[in-house]
Amino acid sequence: MLFRLTDASKSYSGHEVLKGVSFQLNPAEKVGLVGRNGAGKTTVFRLISGDETPDSGSVEKVNRLRIGILEQHVAFEEDESVHTSALSAFKTLHDIEAEMRRLEVEMEGDHSAATLDRYAELQTRFEREGGFEYVARAEAVLLGLKFEKDTWGQKTSTLSGGQQNRLGMVRLLLSNSDVLLLDEPTNHLDVATVEWLEDYLDSYDGAYMIISHDRYFLDKTCSRIIEIENGMAYSYKGNYSKYSVDSQIRKEQLRREFENQKAFIQKTEAFIRKNLAGQKTKQAKSRRNMLERMDRITDIGANHKEGDFELGGVERTGAVVLSVKDLSIGYPGTVLAENVDFSLHRGDSMGIIGGNGTGKSTLLKTVLGEIRELAGSLQWGTKVKTGYYSQQLEGLTPNNDLISELRTVAPSAEAGELRSFLAGFLFFGEDVFKRVADLSGGEKGRLALAKLIFSQANVLILDEPTNHLDIPSREALEIALQKFEGTIIAVSHDRYFLDRIATQIFAFEPGPSFDVYNGNYSEYHDWKDGQSDNRAAESSKPAEIASAVPIRKEVDLSKNELNKIRKRIAEIESLIPQYEDAHGQLASKLSDPETTGDRNGFERITRQYNETEESIKRLYDEWDQLTAKIS
Repeated sequence: MLFRLTDASKSYSGHEVLKGVSFQLNPAEKVGLVGRNGAGKTTVFRLISGDETPDSGSVEKVNRLRIGILEQHVAFEEDESVHTSALSAFKTLHDIEAEMRRLEVEMEGDHSAATLDRYAELQTRFEREGGFEYVARAEAVLLGLKFEKDTWGQKTSTLSGGQQNRLGMVRLLLSNSDVLLLDEPTNHLDVATVEWLEDYLDSYDGAYMIISHDRYFLDKTCSRIIEIENGMAYSYKGNYSKYSVDSQIRKEQLRREFENQKAFIQKTEAFIRKNLAGQKTKQAKSRRNMLERMDRITDIGANHKEGDFELGGVERTGAVVLSVKDLSIGYPGTVLAENVDFSLHRGDSMGIIGGNGTGKSTLLKTVLGEIRELAGSLQWGTKVKTGYYSQQLEGLTPNNDLISELRTVAPSAEAGELRSFLAGFLFFGEDVFKRVADLSGGEKGRLALAKLIFSQANVLILDEPTNHLDIPSREALEIALQKFEGTIIAVSHDRYFLDRIATQIFAFEPGPSFDVYNGNYSEYHDWKDGQSDNRAAESSKPAEIASAVPIRKEVDLSKNELNKIRKRIAEIESLIPQYEDAHGQLASKLSDPETTGDRNGFERITRQYNETEESIKRLYDEWDQLTAKIS
């Protein structure tokens, strides 16, 4: 056990958030923490970290438990660079290394056993704790989280908020904590970076808990799900997809038990009323006492309602909704994609994916006519009425109340009709008179969707529609979009969402290149992996077979992949001479009588010599493999 919560309760301003949460985390467990917005997930993290204490119950931790937390606002040292900030995660190794350097100077005049033993002890600890690899580890994580080498010298004070959050994650992943608490770790990450993080966590030896609305991410990274509901914790074995099935079974069983208990209580209360003053008074009183002592089953539907994003019937468009021919998009001097060809037919759903800045929003704005295409053409079909959902929610008017905002797309609608419609988006009673400016991000997202759906658009153009929604609201939206009779174009990082609604994927690559694939996200991902496997198999063919069937491998590589390979080849070609230089210097030291007379020093230099030799071999092997791919 790493930590345990036992009947932990927590209230704020009289509102009971947690009512008796109990669970424990064991070494190496990978757990997802899910629940509605406001259910208490972040409160659980605060109790675990010690930032909050429970009003009742307990939180127990093993001695000297090292907890790493992904902070929403990360603090950095003044004038610290990206590279030194990443290395700061290894303060203990820095301290060991500094003492070793000091002892090396001291040993020039002090050959006492105590000094040599202390140096040997530090050297062993330095090696055991990864002292020879920590710089390489830090740089690998920096690259994985999209900090290219040309940013490593940049001051942390000049980074954007999203970059600072990513650098905070770099330090956290390198922290060697016993348990990581990750609150929405995929925020500010594009799909490629999220996939890198999934692979990293898959090989992570420690334990972690993740709060995330990214269901695909939870599927890939978690083997247990804990749901916070009605202030209690419910544990499920398996990933998110298994949890979604098992939790539904549990909730259906609870609903049946609630209805059975409700019927039993009503029947018993009728007996008590009938017999309390009659011949069966004793039995009636006994049953009344029994009801008072009975543990009442909570109606799990009483404390929350599901969103109802039901999209009504819309006017039927022509068969071809959008035709794109030889399209180039971008801005003067900057082409983000060129020679784009695709057609959208009535009922199609296109999911658009790609890294930040690759052109996703530019494509939407071009399709909407907000910016002009650089070349080529796009043609809308007949009877098309587009509706646009902006991830910045910029189509909302801050000073409007909700009724007035909805009336902007339906001026003649009755107030009762508008109130009824807003109730389907969880706006009840006086909520409808709130100002837009006073809504939370999730509430604004729901209002923007309500406005879009009420407009009766038959082509929905959605820019990150799930960003502001919790998981139940996302699932309600997916169900509605699956039933929608019109056509959808959606930019999204939510791969689970794309699996459920997309019939076609448009994937941007860095540089003016892209893929168009008929299928959902998982099918596209498998196809893309298959292409990579084919290229790897091609490059490993024996020379005589490869020469018999000439293949230019560059044809199968995207421009981005070619650039990455060429960049890495150049790096290796500059690294090999450096390593060979160091190898030669170490060889000279090994033949120096002063070195051979110092047993510990000789062993250390021998180890460094062997490690450098192995590094040179690995670099030559990698150079051979990469040059084969593009030869």
